[in-house]
Amino acid sequence: MSLIVQKYGGTSLGSLERIEEVAKKVIGWHERGHQIMVVVSAMSGETDRLVKLARGITFRPNPRELDVLLATGEQVTMALLCIALEKRGCTARSYTGGQVRILTDSSFNKARIRDIQMDAIRSDLDTGLIVVVAGFQGVDEEGNITTLGRGGSDTTGVALAAALKAKECQIYTDVDGIYTTDPRVVPDARRLNRITFEEMLEMASLGSKVLQIRSVEFAGKHNVPLRVLSTFKEGPGTLITFEEELVSEPMEKVLISGIAFNRDEAKITILGVPDRPGIAFNILGPISDANIEVDMIIQNVGRDNTADFTFTVHRNDYERTLEILREHTSRMGAREVSGDNKIAKLSLVGIGMRSHAGVASQMFQALAKEMINIRMITTSEIKISVVVDEKYLELGVRALHEAFDLAKSS
Repeated sequence: MSLIVQKYGGTSLGSLERIEEVAKKVIGWHERGHQIMVVVSAMSGETDRLVKLARGITFRPNPRELDVLLATGEQVTMALLCIALEKRGCTARSYTGGQVRILTDSSFNKARIRDIQMDAIRSDLDTGLIVVVAGFQGVDEEGNITTLGRGGSDTTGVALAAALKAKECQIYTDVDGIYTTDPRVVPDARRLNRITFEEMLEMASLGSKVLQIRSVEFAGKHNVPLRVLSTFKEGPGTLITFEEELVSEPMEKVLISGIAFNRDEAKITILGVPDRPGIAFNILGPISDANIEVDMIIQNVGRDNTADFTFTVHRNDYERTLEILREHTSRMGAREVSGDNKIAKLSLVGIGMRSHAGVASQMFQALAKEMINIRMITTSEIKISVVVDEKYLELGVRALHEAFDLAKSS
């Protein structure tokens, strides 16, 4: 008998009919002899509805009270799922994050897990109960309800799987695994049987929305095998694991695993900045103080002891970033501040890059054939990212998918 933790997302639980179907799926696993713990999200759209209610009173609700409100979404689905399981003759018990004792810090709306106390749950599992836990939530040391941020139910599932030393944490969603790229952009994109934690982290950070980044980080840190599966379609899904576990399967040891992209990018350029120590801090310090995250950075030094400084931010932060820079750069002696919020980031990801030269040149050649101009470039050991004009994004994805033969099984 093995212990499996299953997490079901909001789309999977979006109606009573879907909750009934999830109950059937859970019982199927239980009847195969597995101990089953289920982590649930709120029904699709419910968290947004609750936020809207709070903001109908004030645009900035008290963070503590907002967490009390938002945590109710998952409590509804955990209770309904238990009712559906009991209806089918399967004994089940629901737990809120506080009842489990998922202890977090006190950062309301974006809390981090510090510890989990599992005694009661272990006892239930050992007696054959199916345990259903409300995801996305915990309690701090003072007993206040906290939430883990968007996608936090993924993190709850992984954390519980780690604490219980589960065989696997299965993430059920509306897609049947991790693909080489978005099938809506490239219809012949291929589902991957396996991918490494490292690659999945890059894919998640670069625009893939299948898994919350924190959940992948947590799984890698605690060695919890993750599997992404579809609630609505049978299949093996995609297993996320360590690189060394892939060595015995050379079919999966590919050069490029996938192509990620992000449309939510904006580029800022400061021209003619004096080339002296501390200038980068003078530029980026005020940006950081405004809690704006900077992504790609390029600095070019000219012959006249000045430099041009370019970086990217999230598109939602574009106007605010320009406003901050125009307040500060004149004091630095910069000639001009300009920007472009019609750009996108396109990235190749793959552990095979470590041992293969020429990936960048092949990427650049493929984009050049389509007359796509590259605005910025950044690399890491397993990733190459470029910034291009947004209008060329889908063309670029298709060109790279074809250039690296990602539609074919290796």
